[in-house]
Amino acid sequence: MELVRRLMPLTLLILSCLVELTLAEAEGNSSCRVSLGGANLTETHKAMILQLNPDENCTWTIEKPENKSIRIILSYVQLDPDGSCESESIKVFEGSSSNGPLLGQVCSKNNYVPVFESSSNTLTFQIVTDSARIQRTVFLFYYFFSPNTSIPNCGGYLDTLEGSFTSPNYPKPHPELAYCVWHIQVEKGYKIKLNFEDILLEIDKQCKFDFIAVYDGPSTNSGLIGQVCGYVTPTYESSSNSLTVVLSTDYANSYRGFSASYTSIYAENINTTSLTCSSDKMRVIISKLFLETFHSNENNLQLNDPTCRPKLSNVVEFSFPLNGCGTIKKVEDESITYTNIITFPASSTSEVITRQKHLQIIVKCEMEHNSTVEIMYITEDDVIQNQIAVGKYNISMALFESDSFEKTILESPYYVDLNQTLFVQVSLHTSDPNLTVFLDTCRASPTSDFASPTYDIIKSGCSQDETCKVYPLFEHYGRFQFNAFKFLRSMASVYLQCKVLICDSSDHQSRCSQGCISRSKRDISSYKWKTDSIIGPIRLKRDQRASGNSGFQHETHAEETPNQPFNSLHLFSFMVLALNVVIVATITVRHFVNQRADYKYQKLQDY
Repeated sequence: MELVRRLMPLTLLILSCLVELTLAEAEGNSSCRVSLGGANLTETHKAMILQLNPDENCTWTIEKPENKSIRIILSYVQLDPDGSCESESIKVFEGSSSNGPLLGQVCSKNNYVPVFESSSNTLTFQIVTDSARIQRTVFLFYYFFSPNTSIPNCGGYLDTLEGSFTSPNYPKPHPELAYCVWHIQVEKGYKIKLNFEDILLEIDKQCKFDFIAVYDGPSTNSGLIGQVCGYVTPTYESSSNSLTVVLSTDYANSYRGFSASYTSIYAENINTTSLTCSSDKMRVIISKLFLETFHSNENNLQLNDPTCRPKLSNVVEFSFPLNGCGTIKKVEDESITYTNIITFPASSTSEVITRQKHLQIIVKCEMEHNSTVEIMYITEDDVIQNQIAVGKYNISMALFESDSFEKTILESPYYVDLNQTLFVQVSLHTSDPNLTVFLDTCRASPTSDFASPTYDIIKSGCSQDETCKVYPLFEHYGRFQFNAFKFLRSMASVYLQCKVLICDSSDHQSRCSQGCISRSKRDISSYKWKTDSIIGPIRLKRDQRASGNSGFQHETHAEETPNQPFNSLHLFSFMVLALNVVIVATITVRHFVNQRADYKYQKLQDY
């Protein structure tokens, strides 16, 4: 007994050392290596729950069969919340090693459910953890799928103000290994309210297996606002006019899925009415609270053409083309206006008298290129809401390959030969078929800000360049052609700017119908529907190697030319050039004090 008493402390000491040794070995061994051995993964689908230790560095490679793609879903990621992406992350690579192209990286701060897809023969993922001693858990699920095979009703695009959608086969069990994405996008100015009437998916606390993910935006990278499963009926509201919904299922335990519907909510606070005018339509928003004062149903509202019906949400919206729904176009005092009237007939039991007010909302778009102006007034007897807004025509300009104007040139910048024929088209984007585009002035410049020097190609509708040919008026297009040139003592780039007029084609006295005349005969400064467009740069092919970072500009108004960074060679070249300029200027001033050099345009021969 005495011997046992004396050996007891030694036994406890040995057991304690063994326990510490076992724990040390467990911490030293990578749990991901122990569970999966780091070997290649070839199963058609596999789910892995990884309990990670500090200082892990584990890599796996997935090998797929031919004619299949790989999808990896990290539906639950719990990493070091204080760790950085550099010290702790999950990386996914194309190919058989971590030296391949990086598909993506997952850190603790990612606000979405990471999903990676690849059609490569192999795909590699690597997990690295830092030294923090905290609990880490990662649920990773992968499977092979046929990219050319689709599941019916699995995802899609929804763009109406309200709608509904369900999981595939609803209310029957949803398919296995499904990944469905629904993109919901409504008109600008609205938000989306999404309501799930029914959800029945596999129950799991972290929703690792089957789940629905909702994103606040147009893609699955927009920001996760909900990940749900089991038996719930949540409601979500977007912060903008788009929302994305994902359904992801694994290979087991299929249930009936979900049923959902959505409505649109106008985001701005409208007290009475609001009008916006664009190049092709009017948009009128009417507050329902404003309409309630008339004690009648908003469905009774009508335009000049009563068949054009409004969209109903928390507001009433009329959106109609400028040339439709009874809209009246008027050309007067160098101005084009579009007018329509929204009426709310008063209900009455008598054909002779009424004691209710009659609502009239007059909407008018006056087309020019300035900012929006709104006016409202109310009469004593009938309520008349008069909305006037200033619209803006949408104009674009592009180069084409030939005089058929069918194939647009997309090169940026566009390299040409001297004397090469260039074909230019200015397009008006509008729903009004009775408008036409007139090229008033087109000029060229070596810089996008059109500072001196400039060269006129068309002026007051007249060709100024000997190679320029202006095409006859044709619907919504203004067209011309000319031969390429370069500016003397300037860079090889050439930018084009065209000022255009937009006229009613039925008005034979308009400036557009008069063609080439001098500005003194008909002043166009009072025209409200004039605008300009810029395109460039166009460069000579021999200068293609010397091209820098300049991009192809295609815009409605000129932008500032980007600053180009100077390196040491640029600085040295600039100093030498400056010294030469000083020497030449000194000699020139001595002999030609009263003379100065101007930029001139000179026709160069083709090489």
